[in-house]
Amino acid sequence: MPGALGLGEQILGSGGHCAVDARPARRPQSLVPYRSRLAFRLFRFRLFRIKSHPFQICRDAPPPMNVSAITKVQPSEEDVALAREARRTLEAVLKAGAGTRQVDFRDGSGRVQTVRMPASALQLLQDVLDQIEKGCAVSIVPTHTELTTQEAAQMLGVSRPFFVQMLERGDIPFHKIGTHRRVRYRDVVDYKKRLDAQRHQALEELATQAQALDMGY
Repeated sequence: MPGALGLGEQILGSGGHCAVDARPARRPQSLVPYRSRLAFRLFRFRLFRIKSHPFQICRDAPPPMNVSAITKVQPSEEDVALAREARRTLEAVLKAGAGTRQVDFRDGSGRVQTVRMPASALQLLQDVLDQIEKGCAVSIVPTHTELTTQEAAQMLGVSRPFFVQMLERGDIPFHKIGTHRRVRYRDVVDYKKRLDAQRHQALEELATQAQALDMGY
């Protein structure tokens, strides 16, 4: 009956029989405004970026690995405030540029002990204080530490099967101890840095396109 079918409905004929397909007709992609497609790409990229960086929300993030040689520190509110003050002071001290520094430690009884420390150790301490100030759990991991595939996958925020696929593709070097794969902590960190740089570049390119189209991003 003419006019009886709704928008997007189609008549399908087969052997004299008719059937109504009530599924909405799909709009050709070429008719979808370019700005809408780009906005969706930006939105999807943001979701992917958040999902792939689980440790940005530091207080709720699980520890990145379970290695007995790693010291984990989960800061309290008081720790965050103290770290903020200490980081600013240490940052000013390190700007002097000397190779070693003298650090005075005062115990509860008021006694002072002076320790000479290399600037590299104080720089590491500054990085630790910076993370504590953000409320992040902090782990000290020797660069030669070897991780299981589960530990490395947790560090990158991906599933273990997906991480194994990454190893088989050659994304990260590994070796086997018996039938078990092992990866170096340093190699996982290097891969994560490369991945973060690629994502940052892709995000900047999308943002540049959005600004050129005056989309408000």
